[in-house]
Amino acid sequence: MELMRVFSYASIILSISVYLLPIMVNSIGINYGQIADNLPSPENVVPLVKSIGVTKVKLYDADPRVLGAFANSGVEFMIGLGNGDLEKMRDPNNAQDWVKQNVQAHLPDTKITCIFVGNEVLTFNDTNLSDNLVPAMQSVHTALVNLGLDKQVTVTTAHSLGILQTSFPPSAGAFREDLVDILSQTLSFHQKTGSPFLINAYPFFAYKGNPKQVSLDFVLFQPNQGVIDPTTNLHYDNMLYAQIDAVYSALASLGYKKLPVHISETGWPTKGDEDEAGATPDNAKKYNGNLIKLMSQNAGTPLRPDSDLNIYVFALFNENMKPGPTSERNYGLFKPDGTPAYALGVTNNNTASGSIGNGVTMPFSPTSSSTGYLSISSATGRRKFVGHALMMASLLLIKTLV
Repeated sequence: MELMRVFSYASIILSISVYLLPIMVNSIGINYGQIADNLPSPENVVPLVKSIGVTKVKLYDADPRVLGAFANSGVEFMIGLGNGDLEKMRDPNNAQDWVKQNVQAHLPDTKITCIFVGNEVLTFNDTNLSDNLVPAMQSVHTALVNLGLDKQVTVTTAHSLGILQTSFPPSAGAFREDLVDILSQTLSFHQKTGSPFLINAYPFFAYKGNPKQVSLDFVLFQPNQGVIDPTTNLHYDNMLYAQIDAVYSALASLGYKKLPVHISETGWPTKGDEDEAGATPDNAKKYNGNLIKLMSQNAGTPLRPDSDLNIYVFALFNENMKPGPTSERNYGLFKPDGTPAYALGVTNNNTASGSIGNGVTMPFSPTSSSTGYLSISSATGRRKFVGHALMMASLLLIKTLV
């Protein structure tokens, strides 16, 4: 039975490779979540990832099965340390033990280049979490220094767009006043250690929140008249880049104009609840397909045209055990059996190709280390940032496109 299963995956991957390569570009990575009980083994995921040309993977924990399976694959990993571990990681000894076990033990066979400590911590409005964030980041970085790994592995944390107080126009981007102090500490850490600022950005939520007034073409990278920032006179023809530039402006307002911004999550669901407008396979195909085409041009945003955004698409697989609305379980490029969830139909040179899918995440039982992913990527924590930032984005479109 196991032999037949391996053969089945090999056949699927061969067919995908024939029609899809090369699909991804070097600046695009993939999020590999594991809140599911029906996913392929990490060993079967390796050729699947490589078949679509992905060279960077973001893992929500430091699962040794996955890291071991990808040894000598050439795939670059960003690994996660859950919100529930922040307090423990304040202790330098605990941090050193964690780094030894989860990073040093896998190097150099598995290429681990970044650790993100906590996910969207500041928008949980939990002072215990936020108070432990920077000390935990510092302890993990110190452990890397002590082990001589700080030159090859950086330390950061991922934020939602909910940290923004203002996002319209992009040039007026500003952080929430109540978060400025803690953000200043994290930004100082980034500047001193040379690590990137990570943002999870989902134009889907702007459309979901106001589908009658937010332009679907604008959020899906489709041809549209776009909008003009009245301060900079820069033209924006998609919401994601407007959101990213709002973050750049917010960073500049605190004196961190040169800090690199990477997009640690973005994507579009293929299915949603009745109130989740736009969650369809066709829209997911357009969003991710057009994003890949755009990134293949190696161009940055209007405000930072030379920037390398290092975008990580969410996600590799659909995750059938995730809590929250239906969309949460349907962001994947692939189905659990390894077949494409829908056709992207793009290649590196922007010509039409065969079909590739958006699916789900890697296989883990409820008792596996995927519980660490639950602690940092819940429906209320990772996705629920519709608030002021996205409402302002909606206002931008209402004013300019109506």
